[in-house]
Amino acid sequence: MELKIIVNSPAKTMEIAKRLGSGLMPGSILALEGDLAAGKTTFTKGLALGLGIEDVIDSPTFAIVKEYEGRIPLFHIDAYRLDGVLDFEFLLEYFDRGGVSVIEWASIIREELPDDPIDIQIINLGGECREIIISGSEEDLMDVNFSD
Repeated sequence: MELKIIVNSPAKTMEIAKRLGSGLMPGSILALEGDLAAGKTTFTKGLALGLGIEDVIDSPTFAIVKEYEGRIPLFHIDAYRLDGVLDFEFLLEYFDRGGVSVIEWASIIREELPDDPIDIQIINLGGECREIIISGSEEDLMDVNFSD
């Protein structure tokens, strides 16, 4: 199943992500892609709200992983600075901890990810407009209402 949504502000990006987050189950893995400043961390902020997390969410670029507690824990992972499989191995434990793992720059470690993550691509259309493409199994996305 693939959904394409055009948004015109960071607030709308967060709203779409919040709706997705509210329907996620423990163990969900989201592979997040987009150019620099496309809105990956903004999307993750909204996702966190949908998981009942009120903490300030910021980029884990230098920490690699940031953990947040909510109705389901959120593991916010940034693969940008990872250098191959050895760097990735310590992340595998997060996928089995009953939380939601969202991975920015997921293509860097794509071959190491479990099968069938929810793929999120954010495309900058200029200004504050973005196209968000969400791909996943119908089971993963069927309970999420993305329309107003």
